[in-house]
Amino acid sequence: MIHNFNAGPSILPKQVFAQAAEAIQNYNNTGLSILEIGHRTSLFEDVMNEARSLVKELMLLDDQHEVLFLHGGASTQFMQVPMNLLNEKDTAAFADTGIWSTKAIKEARLFGNVDIVCSSKEANYSFIPKDFAVPNDAKYFHITTNNTIYGTQWQKIPSVSIPFIADMSSDILSRSIDFNAFDLIYAGAQKNIGCAGVNLVVVKNNILGKVKRTIPTIMDYRNHIKEGSMLNTPPVFAIYVSMLTLRWLKEIGGVAEVEKLNNAKAKMLYNEIDSNPLFRGTVATEDRSKMNVCFTAIDKEVESNFLEFSTKNGIVGIKGHRSSGGFRASLYNALPLESVQILVEIMSSFASKAG
Repeated sequence: MIHNFNAGPSILPKQVFAQAAEAIQNYNNTGLSILEIGHRTSLFEDVMNEARSLVKELMLLDDQHEVLFLHGGASTQFMQVPMNLLNEKDTAAFADTGIWSTKAIKEARLFGNVDIVCSSKEANYSFIPKDFAVPNDAKYFHITTNNTIYGTQWQKIPSVSIPFIADMSSDILSRSIDFNAFDLIYAGAQKNIGCAGVNLVVVKNNILGKVKRTIPTIMDYRNHIKEGSMLNTPPVFAIYVSMLTLRWLKEIGGVAEVEKLNNAKAKMLYNEIDSNPLFRGTVATEDRSKMNVCFTAIDKEVESNFLEFSTKNGIVGIKGHRSSGGFRASLYNALPLESVQILVEIMSSFASKAG
């Protein structure tokens, strides 16, 4: 049996695979594949409407927030957010907590000024900054809620008095938080809410339409809201898989229930890392991610041997990112507790064999 710890694209619920595979051959007994139905037919309009409705329900969103499914992945949002929200002479505030926030900062500088109000770069992004002030005259404050590469996560979401923007690509819908506290949320689907190819954007209406620049039609959130995420041909199959995944999340009890599972998985693995003499955690204990568990071995030989040992035992995707090395086990919503149990047993067995 394979245990999939890939960081993304990542594991999906088995029932989603089965339903998506069936729909490729014959969608809802229409004789048509989901890959070939018209996006403006009622067949797909029902999919889009249900997907957007499920996001609103699972996030407990108020009526001021709109839900969009867009092309381009989260990386497009690094540019699209400031294009829609930041005038040339305005300043956006950022928390610099990893590569993805660094990329967002780089793109924002193309449209206005950037104030990095806090950073953990000097410590190789091994913690989440705690003591910082967000200027009230900034147009918005941007955070990356979970750092896929370095394994840190904002355990306490800060409270700010200006528009609040979050890249939630790697922990979207994995825990109960006040999603209404954010004015704009974006997340690539390929970790917790579907397959690669679509990006979720949740945006509050009242922050739009305030920049002076002319925004290209396809990049203006207001146009996508007006057209119900169908301004142009949407990524039909990716949205369908997201809808199925959101259905699954609702069926198992929603965000609160999956959070309990995610907490149990993370606790189990971190306990093994802390007690096993061959491995070390890499980030501040209080900032450890419950989605991406990063750790190292005591030396390169142990690292190489363990990677080979784990692969032979069905563990897939735990090699760390090329920029940080070591190991990374991603514990996204669809990963069963049993897979973490197997990984822990393998780590313990490896340590015993190594003496």
